[in-house]
Amino acid sequence: MTVSSTVAAAQPAPGARPAPGPQAATGAPDPTGEPPLFGSYARLGRVFPGLRVHAGAPRTGRGWARTADIVQHPAALRKLIAYDAALGLAEYGEPLRPDVAAGFCLHRYNWPVALLFTLPWLLERRVPRIPVERVSIRRSSGELTVRPDGFACLPGDPAAALPGARVVPDGRALRAELLTALAGHLAPVLAAFRPELRRGPRTLWGMATDDVVEGLWYLGALLGEEDRAVAELGELLPDGSQHPPFVGGAGFRSSARPGAPTTWTRSRASCCLFYTVRPADTCFSCPRTCTNKN
Repeated sequence: MTVSSTVAAAQPAPGARPAPGPQAATGAPDPTGEPPLFGSYARLGRVFPGLRVHAGAPRTGRGWARTADIVQHPAALRKLIAYDAALGLAEYGEPLRPDVAAGFCLHRYNWPVALLFTLPWLLERRVPRIPVERVSIRRSSGELTVRPDGFACLPGDPAAALPGARVVPDGRALRAELLTALAGHLAPVLAAFRPELRRGPRTLWGMATDDVVEGLWYLGALLGEEDRAVAELGELLPDGSQHPPFVGGAGFRSSARPGAPTTWTRSRASCCLFYTVRPADTCFSCPRTCTNKN
């Protein structure tokens, strides 16, 4: 469960290592002429076809769920969780615990939606503002719609003069913008899920932190930029620092061995609860075991 998309069939097995892809990430504007942010989303779709992002207003019907409805109406949230409960029964042959189904559902929302923020930051040095009212998700097809409410960028960005752009002075300020934008979107989502998961705020924010970190780590590897993504995440969420409401640092550790390429690992801040359905299987970054320690 440490690597996931919105489509269950596209999820790599727990413990799978992300494989580098052929496309490299750069800080320059997308050469295809895509509008700000959507060049990054297009690249996401090319290297990870299981997740597609569309520009536009939130949708309803035909399997679409608006995030605003999920956070405002318990019935809409429970309908989304029921989708994961049905997936779990089909996949594992027995019903998931209700809190586990809710946890899987939260993970499968946070992981792709966090990429709406983190991927443009990595690739374009732009951070969108995306309130919950501007997103919808269709789990059955792995699609999102998004209508950003402007973006922050650095001085000298060619998009700085565009409507909705807000220039911040440096990389540190842009990282602060990213954490603020992520927290603004995720806070109402976590609050809505909390009664279903029966977990406290710190645990929920630990889950969100893991999804933010591991989503960009995975996509960085697909883009051929795993080392850069790891370094950038280390600056975004440095170990030993407090950055509420997020819990813990990125926590990457290298596992370099003589004659072998360097690989990266980390320990999650939270448990994804996969052990409840496959006790013999352990996610490679599981905090409940010592198997991922150097």
